[in-house]
Amino acid sequence: MDEVRNVQRIGFVLIPNFALMSYASATEPLRAANLLAGRILFAVTSLSVGGKPIASSSGVSVECDDVTAKAEHFHTVFVCAGGGPADWKDSAALYPVLRRLGREGVRIGGISSGAFLLAAAGLLENRDFTIHWEHAPVLREAFPHLNLRQARYVIDADRITCGGGVAPLDMMHALIAERMGTHFARRVSDWYLHTAVAEPADPQRASAAERFGTRRPALLAILEKMEATIERPLDRAAMARFAGISQRHLDRLFADELGSAFRDTYRQTRLRHARRLLEQSPLSISEIAFATGFSSSGHFSRAFKEFFGLTPRACRDRLSAP
Repeated sequence: MDEVRNVQRIGFVLIPNFALMSYASATEPLRAANLLAGRILFAVTSLSVGGKPIASSSGVSVECDDVTAKAEHFHTVFVCAGGGPADWKDSAALYPVLRRLGREGVRIGGISSGAFLLAAAGLLENRDFTIHWEHAPVLREAFPHLNLRQARYVIDADRITCGGGVAPLDMMHALIAERMGTHFARRVSDWYLHTAVAEPADPQRASAAERFGTRRPALLAILEKMEATIERPLDRAAMARFAGISQRHLDRLFADELGSAFRDTYRQTRLRHARRLLEQSPLSISEIAFATGFSSSGHFSRAFKEFFGLTPRACRDRLSAP
């Protein structure tokens, strides 16, 4: 077969404020694969709507070709995004292009928060996928019917999604192995000192014990349950029953291990979640209040200001200020 036809063309659509680490973790293994093979296996093209250079969140700008005018056939096109909805608002012109590529048999992927744009384009219906953990709550609110999984990366037929950060190193190991075999993929990973290649379903975040600074099983179970019941908080008695302990023992665990009361810890968990929604979602303040278990927007606003020192409106306005 002709050598040129053996080249897999991989496109990376860059969205303003994309994470440079995610982009490098995805593209560098492809460059190394070409180097180690002594020939071009993968041809990488950076793309944007309109072909304008796109600046990463760190300020580094990348020259791009126009994804809407590109005629060559791609094997795979990834959407590489970071930031939040304010950075994605001008991406609607990308959606019909992605849908067309999908119809043409191009494999479509999302890196970091790129899966949000794939979901908005209607490309993740009936597919398993993942997204960076920070953007997962926003995606669940916007597309509650989709099959979001917490994983480092997910390959579901012609859809590939990845949590971003260094996880693309793991994803690219799998994609290179798919084409060139595991021995060759291992050589590429070793090139980057990537000796511990993670499994797709490995967690994106540190363990609950590391995040919360405790190894008490009952307390960890309650803290994780708090994160899972933001919208409909459970009362103290229900949580104690869930963990199989008495309410008095529950109170001691929170006081001794966290130096905080059950009620205060739960509220802080919900308020931090609310702040992420304010920063990353288009939901109204009233919608966010109910999505985080508050009975009214007034109750939510008072609690938010008491904890963060500013109102939800001021928090959102500060983000949109030039």
